[in-house]
Amino acid sequence: MENNKKQRLSLGLDSSTQSLSAIIIDIDNAEKCFEHALDYRVDARTNCFGIGENYILPPKSDGEAEQPPLMYLASLDAMFTDMRKAGVALENIVAINTSGQQHGHVYLNKNASIIFSNLQRQESSTLELKTLLAGIFSYPTAPIWMTANTVSQTNHVREGVGGKSVMIQLSGSDAPLRFTGAVIRRVAEQFPEEYASTEKIQLISSFIPAVLTGNPNVPIDIGNGCGMSLMNYSDKIWDTELVAATADGLPGGFEDLLKKLPELTTPDTVVGNISTYFVEKYGFSKECAIIAGSGDNPQAKVPISGDLLSLGTSFVNMVSTDGNTLDPEGYANAMYDGIGRPFMFGCRTNGAMVWDAVRNLYGLSKEVYEPAEATLRDISLGRYITFWQPNTESFPVSGAFEIIRTTEPNTPNLAKDYTGVIETSLAAVYIYSQVFTKQTREPLYVTGGATDSPQIMRRVAGIWNRSVVSVEKGGAALGAAVAGTKVFFHQNENPFDIEKFCASILKRGEHIQPNDADVAAYHGDGNYLSRFRQEYERIMSDNPI
Repeated sequence: MENNKKQRLSLGLDSSTQSLSAIIIDIDNAEKCFEHALDYRVDARTNCFGIGENYILPPKSDGEAEQPPLMYLASLDAMFTDMRKAGVALENIVAINTSGQQHGHVYLNKNASIIFSNLQRQESSTLELKTLLAGIFSYPTAPIWMTANTVSQTNHVREGVGGKSVMIQLSGSDAPLRFTGAVIRRVAEQFPEEYASTEKIQLISSFIPAVLTGNPNVPIDIGNGCGMSLMNYSDKIWDTELVAATADGLPGGFEDLLKKLPELTTPDTVVGNISTYFVEKYGFSKECAIIAGSGDNPQAKVPISGDLLSLGTSFVNMVSTDGNTLDPEGYANAMYDGIGRPFMFGCRTNGAMVWDAVRNLYGLSKEVYEPAEATLRDISLGRYITFWQPNTESFPVSGAFEIIRTTEPNTPNLAKDYTGVIETSLAAVYIYSQVFTKQTREPLYVTGGATDSPQIMRRVAGIWNRSVVSVEKGGAALGAAVAGTKVFFHQNENPFDIEKFCASILKRGEHIQPNDADVAAYHGDGNYLSRFRQEYERIMSDNPI
């Protein structure tokens, strides 16, 4: 880039459960040029709002999970302060796009519009956001995705629309406890006065753009709207049946809840320019565009147009679809990514953390891999079927249980337990994703620490019977920055090849082709996958939630 050409930057922000993260992309050179994260519990500017070790406020009842929204405001000021101290040319940021933890939301009162308007006054920059906007909340805390006390509310909504299959057909998902609609219903039942005084309900992902633009009425994007049990997945509008079932018996009923919901829009919509507060206080350009943003999972999907398997603590399988394919069992959720492309999202709780636990059983720390990797090299594929589910599982739904060794002799050893648990956990993701996964020769992109293991990647290729490609971990903040870059180019009517851009941003490995013998081990006469499913479903029936 010529020295006299002004640098153009795209900022992605991820307001997650534990931190606010930022990634900046130099959009002309297609490279990351800044990365920073603020841990809410570690940073003195954000650890003063009463959160505990699990990053939530002390619950008032079992299953409640809430955070202080003032913490989100304080984190924005802290982040921009740190960026300026680090020498980031904030005036060169042309777009800011947001990711927010899905399902989390805030309740804004009838004074919010007036209070938000102060963000357009120059003198507001002398205050902190947590002071300036302290009076905007009708309900003082923000329920988040960890919420698990909405059983009666989810049942009410599901039954209200006609049952599970109708719920899935309308919303793209069953009615998970954490989804926003059920939580809104519980808040309204428990705190009717606070609910009645609510003017607007914003997701965390839309609340940040609301603050950045000084407009409490910014729309909610359809990607994160999928996680509310209120939006019609196919039509991308607030669904009359879902809203009515959620609002049934609440103060103001259907009409009142509908008025509390902002409009819907695509996640790559420009919702305004940055407000005067941030221009005056931090030096942003007043032309900086603010994008609607989306949830953390939709934004994490942006850099990969195909199917993405994340082998982290939990396994996340993101499968690109035609927008009409759903999971009739309700294990997975239908979503749109941060640029509006449809995909299915399945999350298996018992992921690589169980692999770590197996190694630990045999005296190997998380950092010691070679002895375990050696067993993967030495043991033939599809030999052992070993199960371990320390935590309640959602994909597919089942209870927790201790190690079950189904291969005779069932005496424990590292090879049997490690290879067996790896193969059964991968098989679970594959088997229960088949209903929404199209047959394709396109590669499966894989991210996470397990990509460093050639033997694990070999097994992924064999089970999925397709080539696999390791991809550098991106994350939601990066996806938001990429999506913001796309919006900037399109807004200025310039061509933008998102595939080429993302290949430059995220390093990718070589294609690993499935070996015929490996495919046969899982899909052939040995019937490994069939045997796995038969054994697993028997175990699940013995271990219901």
